[in-house]
Amino acid sequence: MAEVTFYGAQWCGDCRRSEALLNTLGVDFDKKDVETSPEFTEEAKAISGRTNIPVIVFADGKHLVEPSDADLSAELKVRGIIS
Repeated sequence: MAEVTFYGAQWCGDCRRSEALLNTLGVDFDKKDVETSPEFTEEAKAISGRTNIPVIVFADGKHLVEPSDADLSAELKVRGIIS
């Protein structure tokens, strides 16, 4: 299992931005496309308590919803996923 799980959809601008950042930084993540799976939609909603995406979940259960690039980068640094 990857340290990061990413719930999002291709039509979502914030999702594309966050996914691009993860890819640019070389972060390994599991992607769950909420557009293609109602199950993933419900998982993301259960985690965050709302319907906003992206939802980015870390192995310990902490999650971010619609994070800015700065917030996502900072969280990845704190966790030692990037340097």
